[in-house]
Amino acid sequence: MWPSGVGSRQPNPRDSALRRAAISGNVLALPPFHVPTGRAVRVFICANPDDTEAERNALKEHVYPKLRDFCRENYGIEFQVVDLYWGVDPEEWDSPELQRLRMKLLEDCLKTSAGPCFVGLVGEKYGSIRVPGEVESAEFEMILDAAVEAGLDTRILEEWYCRDENAVPPTYYLKPKAQMLKNYQNSVREPITSNICFPICPPFGMESSSAAKSKNDKAWRGISEEIKKIFRTSVLQLQEKGTMKSAQAKKFLCSPLEDELDFALGKQTPAFLKKCVCYIRKIANFDRHAKVPEMARYMDIITDIDGRVMRNQEAYERLLKVRDEFIPTIVAASNLRVYSSITHCDMKLGYSQEVESHYVEGLCKQFYEDMVDIIQATVQQNFDAETDPMYDELLQHLSLCKTFSSIYEYKSETLDLVQEYLYPVKGSRMSPLVVFGGPCAGKTLLLAEVAKQAYSWLQKEMGPETDPVVIVRFIGTTDFSTDLRNLLQSICEQIAINYRCLIHFLPQKIQEMRELLVNLLGESSFNRPLVIVLDALEQLSDAEEARKLWWLPVNLPRTVRIVVSTLPNKHGILQRLRGLIHDEFRYVELTQRDRKACSQTLKQQLLGVKRKVTSGQQIYVNEALAKCTLPMFVNLIYREVVHWRSHKDVDDTSLSSTVHDSIERLFFSVQDKLGSRFVHRALGYVTMSRSGLTEMELEDILSLDNSVLGDIMISSNLKNPLRIPYDLIARLREELDGYLIERQVRNVTLMVWANRHLQLIAQKLYLSNEEDVHQMHSLLAEYFLGAWAGGRKKIFHCDNNHFAHFSHHKNTSQHHHHHHPSQHGHDKSGTDKYSYDRQTPEQPWVFQCNLLEPDIFFVNHRKMTELVYHLSRSGRTDDLMYGVIMNFSWLYTMIKIGHFDKALADIDLAYSSSQEKELKFLATTLRSIKVKVTRNPASLSAELQQRLLPVVTSLPKLRHLLLECDKDGPKYCSIVPLHSSMDVTYSPERLPLCTSYMQIVEILPTLAQNIVIVALEDGSVSTWDVESRQLLRQIDTARSVVLGIRLTTDEKYLVVATTKNTLLIYDNHKSCLLSEVEVKCSKHNPITGGVAFINGFTLSSQHALAWLEASKEVNVIDLVYGWPLYQFHCWYEVTCVQCSPDGMYAFCGQYLNTTSIFHLGSGDKLATMTSEFSGGFVKSILVLDTINQMVMIDNEGSLSVWSTKEVTNPRLMEDYDCRGDDSEVVGIELSEDQRSILICKARSIEVLDTKVWKMVEKFKAKRTERFVAAVLSKNGQSIVASMENTSSIFVWRRDSGQCMASLIEISGAIVKLIKSVHHNMLLSVASSGVLSVWDIDIITAMSNIDKTGKRIQSLQLSGREDFVFTMDGSESIHKWNFSTGFIEMVFKHEGLVENCVLTTSGDLMVTSDDKCSQYIWQTATGDNIFRINGQKITQLLITHNDQFVVSLCEQNASRVWRLGTGHKVCNILVTLQHALITTANTFLVGTTKNKLLAVSLWSGSVSKKFICDDGITIVNFKLIPDCPDYVVFITSTETVFIWSVADESVCRRVQMPANFLKNLEDFQISPNGKLGIVSKGDDNINVLDLHSGKLRLVHAAGIIWRQKLSRDGRYLVYICFRNCEEDDDAGVVSSLIVMRLADGKSIGTCSLYKTPTFLCLSQRALNIIVGFEDGSIGTYTVVDRVDAALKIKIATSNSRQIVNNAAQKVRPKCSTHAFKTIADCIWRESTEVFSRDSPINLSDSGEAETTTPTKKSELLQ
Repeated sequence: MWPSGVGSRQPNPRDSALRRAAISGNVLALPPFHVPTGRAVRVFICANPDDTEAERNALKEHVYPKLRDFCRENYGIEFQVVDLYWGVDPEEWDSPELQRLRMKLLEDCLKTSAGPCFVGLVGEKYGSIRVPGEVESAEFEMILDAAVEAGLDTRILEEWYCRDENAVPPTYYLKPKAQMLKNYQNSVREPITSNICFPICPPFGMESSSAAKSKNDKAWRGISEEIKKIFRTSVLQLQEKGTMKSAQAKKFLCSPLEDELDFALGKQTPAFLKKCVCYIRKIANFDRHAKVPEMARYMDIITDIDGRVMRNQEAYERLLKVRDEFIPTIVAASNLRVYSSITHCDMKLGYSQEVESHYVEGLCKQFYEDMVDIIQATVQQNFDAETDPMYDELLQHLSLCKTFSSIYEYKSETLDLVQEYLYPVKGSRMSPLVVFGGPCAGKTLLLAEVAKQAYSWLQKEMGPETDPVVIVRFIGTTDFSTDLRNLLQSICEQIAINYRCLIHFLPQKIQEMRELLVNLLGESSFNRPLVIVLDALEQLSDAEEARKLWWLPVNLPRTVRIVVSTLPNKHGILQRLRGLIHDEFRYVELTQRDRKACSQTLKQQLLGVKRKVTSGQQIYVNEALAKCTLPMFVNLIYREVVHWRSHKDVDDTSLSSTVHDSIERLFFSVQDKLGSRFVHRALGYVTMSRSGLTEMELEDILSLDNSVLGDIMISSNLKNPLRIPYDLIARLREELDGYLIERQVRNVTLMVWANRHLQLIAQKLYLSNEEDVHQMHSLLAEYFLGAWAGGRKKIFHCDNNHFAHFSHHKNTSQHHHHHHPSQHGHDKSGTDKYSYDRQTPEQPWVFQCNLLEPDIFFVNHRKMTELVYHLSRSGRTDDLMYGVIMNFSWLYTMIKIGHFDKALADIDLAYSSSQEKELKFLATTLRSIKVKVTRNPASLSAELQQRLLPVVTSLPKLRHLLLECDKDGPKYCSIVPLHSSMDVTYSPERLPLCTSYMQIVEILPTLAQNIVIVALEDGSVSTWDVESRQLLRQIDTARSVVLGIRLTTDEKYLVVATTKNTLLIYDNHKSCLLSEVEVKCSKHNPITGGVAFINGFTLSSQHALAWLEASKEVNVIDLVYGWPLYQFHCWYEVTCVQCSPDGMYAFCGQYLNTTSIFHLGSGDKLATMTSEFSGGFVKSILVLDTINQMVMIDNEGSLSVWSTKEVTNPRLMEDYDCRGDDSEVVGIELSEDQRSILICKARSIEVLDTKVWKMVEKFKAKRTERFVAAVLSKNGQSIVASMENTSSIFVWRRDSGQCMASLIEISGAIVKLIKSVHHNMLLSVASSGVLSVWDIDIITAMSNIDKTGKRIQSLQLSGREDFVFTMDGSESIHKWNFSTGFIEMVFKHEGLVENCVLTTSGDLMVTSDDKCSQYIWQTATGDNIFRINGQKITQLLITHNDQFVVSLCEQNASRVWRLGTGHKVCNILVTLQHALITTANTFLVGTTKNKLLAVSLWSGSVSKKFICDDGITIVNFKLIPDCPDYVVFITSTETVFIWSVADESVCRRVQMPANFLKNLEDFQISPNGKLGIVSKGDDNINVLDLHSGKLRLVHAAGIIWRQKLSRDGRYLVYICFRNCEEDDDAGVVSSLIVMRLADGKSIGTCSLYKTPTFLCLSQRALNIIVGFEDGSIGTYTVVDRVDAALKIKIATSNSRQIVNNAAQKVRPKCSTHAFKTIADCIWRESTEVFSRDSPINLSDSGEAETTTPTKKSELLQ
């Protein structure tokens, strides 16, 4: 799909003509059996069934599935083989009905196949002549006379053939076996358990059924042979006399094999014969083996008078005539492929199984090659429907137009009226024509005929030079046509293409789309008139107020005609039309027609198929037509009477009186012929499918349905592959021809119902049982998931009594179908289970045409259309989530084909049914990257990985999608993020509750994720769905003001406290008031100071506990019965009450920091305890039930811990004094694991560890700030808090105290935070009265990203590429784990760090700071093992052998010193800039003004130099990695030099264009020195060939900021900033892009949402590290093509290890290591002074300490 090469392919002239005809609506110009997109390869197999059984079985099992896959993958079309003998009872092979059907399907294959269409398998057997199914009376009587004359007994003919006067001319037909053979009906469809081929005992009563069948089969064989003998003898005699001509006699004397070969090959063109193949198998000396009994299958034999078995020479001669004369004649005149092989028999066994197997193996290979060859030669890849949605849409409607018009049989005045309306007239403007009528009145058929004929009508009327445009839409038949916007858009596009109008952009507003349509109508002319046909306006969706018809143009130009149809009483469509169109002549009503006219039409139809009815039968036909004359009813009567024989007894019940009853009768007759279970399931699947099914899909699905197989299979067919016979599908199609119609959708032909009436009745009959429907949806979902594809075997189990028994009563209008489960106890004997391959195809999302070009593909639209629908209907939420939504291929394909919004709708649908927060986050993520990925779908995997990696530990179900991105993403984007530091973008669900937070009394979260209960001061208590903003339930307590609300833990009861001092107890789910209880104070402790309101209340599972202001009593109320139980009497005024989780105890907090414990069951006081901090009151009580402890927290934050193991004698364990500031406690929370307690005060947040009861963290607010509330994250590692007068939520990390994120609440300042423990949700209330629901998991995911807090200035990657060391301009260097992205160590320096270098292994690090100090660090332990003071360092370098360090200074002498000891090797007296050490560790190369110097690392002296002329400076230089002695440098004269250090000579000089290097920013050299990459700060990449001097410009995606060349020189990695004129792309700052230099193609793009400050490329694996402005880093890897290296690389990335098992993720504690305060060595001028305790040896490398830098000359010696 969208291939780079296909666009340049010259269009096929036939395709172009078809496309022109389709777009202009010239239906008659389209081929009768071919709409450009509705294609399939259909191959008819012509063979004798018995002697080719092995070949056909082998082809079926091994070859057909491969060819099907080949066609689907390369052409997006089906491959279907029509072999009607396969799977059919051998006794039915010579059935006249089967032979008739074979000839019909042979004709279909020859006409409709897109590729090969016919395969002949010819062996040594001619086959027997057929038993005639029907013979004209004149012929039959002539044959009967000849038989009598020949002395033959004709009684059998007279008995089995019956005269039928309803045939025209009259015929004799063969009576059905069911009528003639006793017990035949009961034995023909034998259940699978009746003759099971496995060693088990058949169920009782099955032996008699099997015996009856065998008896009938034997009887029929004798009868059929006798009938054939009479016909053959009589016809030969008549032929000899000349009474019967040879052509006439042929049908009685030919075998089916000869007939089919003659029909397929006899009169065809050479071009057509290229699509046919014949395989001839000759067996040498076969006659001698005729006596072997097994050989009767492979040759025609007869038994002579003496009982000898011998070959039938007459049949053999006819075979030779066909095989050796007819076929060679065809070959001589054409290119027919014929393969002839001679097989030699086994001397004893004849044509043995071994010999046959050898031949079959060769045939299979040749068959596959031939089919592929012919397909490639005849079938073209058609991407039109894939790339052009409008073209695909109109093709679907043209396909339906052709189908519907072919059914239209009733010529009427209405058609003439419409034809007259279409002719242009000179005069005023016209109005649309409205056709209306009831259901089944024929509106759709009429409009289809109009659309079909309109082109030719207008051409005949206006002249052949006229080129009309006809646009037809059958509204409701496609998704596009139902939606008004899509309907108008497709019509506008079709008009624009026809009239060559350029639409610069499609309007966004629907009103503008209507204006565009009106403007385009004006483009029509008398040379190009325009006709628009819109059927079924009532099928429009109500979106955009489409049914009000405001969009329909009423005043039409003179050359435009619009014909619409509608039902008269649906949605008020006709009434609105009458309000728009006032001319009554513009309305045509389709009513019931005249009975006589219908009778005449019926007569003509019957004569068309050479049938009629008797005068007696006609009476009942007339009676039926008197009741109804709707076109569909007439057609249904025709379908019934066409099968009537002249002797059939007909009465008034033989025909139905309504359309509905006639359709039901039709369905029941099909059930009688084909089997109830098969028809129920087949039609059920077609009806429940979202857009219809193909023949092959229906065959596949029924083959997966064990209940169908169990009903129709016979035991001999229990073998691989286990499939239903195709003849059942073919007969079903034939029986429902005209009702089950074909519809082309893209590259497939679907079976759909011809109208909605048929669908509704089929739904009622076959989809009424909910259990069956659920099972069928599930099976369809399995099919489109590909669950049983690729040879995976499905268990076949069949219990004969397990399936529903369906019956219908002809005399009743109601038909009920019930499912009867098995009543038998012998499950094992009645049910057998075996596994078989059902040969269903793989169901990828796309069919990949070329694995090397992943963007060339055909979309599996069938899976796209059906899978989500059936998964949803069958409730398979896991399959929906992981098989579709979390499937990268699905997402990529949907976006690639432009269905982004459809993908989002499917995700939203899945979320609504499963409520998985991962789906919601994914939908939000996709919306945020919509612009990016719709513009560049290839970047989808990288964009998703960047955004999902930070949250995958919080949202673990996203793991599946990340793994999918790893697997399939690199096909399209070679950048794979390993660790993402992108800040999570998150927006909460918001619900406006009131105008001010002051009106909100309380908000309660519930067990349901998005449901909250809100109490307002006006007395209302409302239950809201925050996500949908729907009010679910409301309680009105307007008589009193609400003080508070509480829910029991099971959410059964909702309790409301009012200012009337009453508790209202409600049934929470029904919102009904159960009881009202008054809270009173006792007479013993009256409240002083007047009226007191309820001060607080709490709930246990069965009780409500409430207390009044300044009261010492707690009232206990029974929730179930709603009455007061007793009062708890406390020592002091009650301040808070907490119940134990088990509901047994109540802890009552009081003034003077006192708490009393009461037993809730008895009301007894068990104990009272008082804290030593007795000045305040108990603010909160926490019950730690897991460790039997209770914590009292007072109003100042101090707490006391009590052991409650002995609840009657609590023991003080710990007193903790938190009284430090004067701030009040505003919130207290116990962590989920009860390991931590968070105390939020106005001025600080404290976290206590409950194991040791110590404060482990304390966060203080700034002087002007105050905390509103704070909560812990689920894992307790983060704190989420809000501040007073701010509209943000802050996230702090407990281990570092760092503020990791700040989320802005757009609704205003946050005044309240409420945590929902059920779903880890956080509710925030803004000052504006808006409630927001935040997911704490997602919020705290932001704290997973480590940051230094300052911009990354530079970074170093260790040689093993496992750690990254960053500098950010501070006193610290941070050591990051490359895989996890976590900071593991911090190296503290005395001053600001300026330089940092690592040894190759990364074990040692050398740094310098602005305090003139150098440090050597052990990176594994963090120890500062050596420190040097005394000189300010400008650059540090380490030699490649890790032995020496070069410290460059600007003011003093630079030094080379030994890393192992710290001793100086030499001084360097020249000042060098941007120095580099050569690969051989020989020279230090650097620049100074106009010189390039090479300084010896052994002596420190300048050994080599290059001096530029005066005024010329060296701009930049690079070493060539693979050539250590060569340097490439650029001078200010814009000249590039390649200079040999060893020879001090210029090897090559390249002059650049003038001003080329004016803005030089970067310069990269390939390893071999052939290419130079120059960056100038613009949007071009300049690739310089250093050998030829040629310069190539490659356009970049934006202004290049940094670029890096990979070590192997194959890839260029660069970061570019977006152009200013581009639209804002959801916060994208820049883009990371990888370019393959070989072809200049960008193979990966990844957006960066932060400002990058450093870019680094690893030397070994192609890993990318980007440092960002906020102090974070991102790591990426590059994979060009999917290979094993990718799998290894991603598997070793800890980011993926976290994904594989989230539980393994343990954040390592970050350790900080300080510098040495005393220097080990001090540099002075050119000497160094060591302290006494300095280490002697720092080296761990084990190399000899005598190693020194060497000169090149020494190396050579």
